[in-house]
Amino acid sequence: MSEYLPTRNLAMELVRVTEAASLAAGRFMGRADKENADRAAVDAMRLVLRTIEMDGIVVIGEGEKDEAPMLYNGERVGTGILPEVDIAVDPIDGTRPLAYGLPGSIATVALAPRGSMFNPGPFVYMNKMAVGPEARDVIDIEAPVEDNLKKIAHAVGGTVQDLAVMILDRPRHAELIAKVRACGARIRLIPDGDVAGALMTAWPDSGIDVLMGIGGTPEGVLAACALRAMGGNIQGKLYARNEDEKRRGREMGYDFEKVLTIDDLVSSDDTFFAATGITNGELLPGVKYDKHTARTVSLVVRGLTGTIRRIEAIHQLDKLARISPIAY
Repeated sequence: MSEYLPTRNLAMELVRVTEAASLAAGRFMGRADKENADRAAVDAMRLVLRTIEMDGIVVIGEGEKDEAPMLYNGERVGTGILPEVDIAVDPIDGTRPLAYGLPGSIATVALAPRGSMFNPGPFVYMNKMAVGPEARDVIDIEAPVEDNLKKIAHAVGGTVQDLAVMILDRPRHAELIAKVRACGARIRLIPDGDVAGALMTAWPDSGIDVLMGIGGTPEGVLAACALRAMGGNIQGKLYARNEDEKRRGREMGYDFEKVLTIDDLVSSDDTFFAATGITNGELLPGVKYDKHTARTVSLVVRGLTGTIRRIEAIHQLDKLARISPIAY
């Protein structure tokens, strides 16, 4: 791992990356064209990443899970000068909501010092639990659902019945949903986008207390980078979809029984994270176009200082068209 740590606020530069991805991908809202939406977001994200003064390696990239056009694992981005950093990208977290005009699609990118990000390799799913600052020290992903909910409720100063649990709406979560209901907690089911779901647990007044369930491993690393800055916590365990995947993982040295703490997912406090809304969601509103401009809203966080920014931007489309090869 490099001993050189970033000192400038790279998150302020990363927000240009997610804004570009959002502007390019937002044109595909509701057009049922996931492939071209992904391509537009990736092309825009890569274009801006190349301009940032850093020596970046993509640790969490596109393509393996979604068969997206690129920003592949191992790709080098930036100008090639210090600092040396790991990069995690999800140009569209919520490709299906974007394709079908549904809420909750965002563009995300995270950055940390070289060697500090967990590399999941080809294993794209993990069981995870995320909470905000008040409950950060009480969760245990291996404990029963009831025990976790009781401890979280006590930590936030309420009852289990007061809690709201966010869960991806998937058949694999039928048992988890039944257990949460049996405890009396409320449930918010989401179709996609558990990066935003994890962040909402640490976002004031979101009304979400905990994210539970099996989702993407890349999304878990992205969320960990943001939650370090926001004071929250996340735990996870790699999830094998079948015995063959479990066997391959063991051969490659992965432990599917190991609890991955936030320190395992990203081992440095010097993290940077940016997200920009593509379609309207509870965390961020989507991009809005008119004849001459587009408006975006982004969340920008820096782990070293714990600073959280919400940035609203107005983009002049005619000026962008004159200087950019990307169709915004």
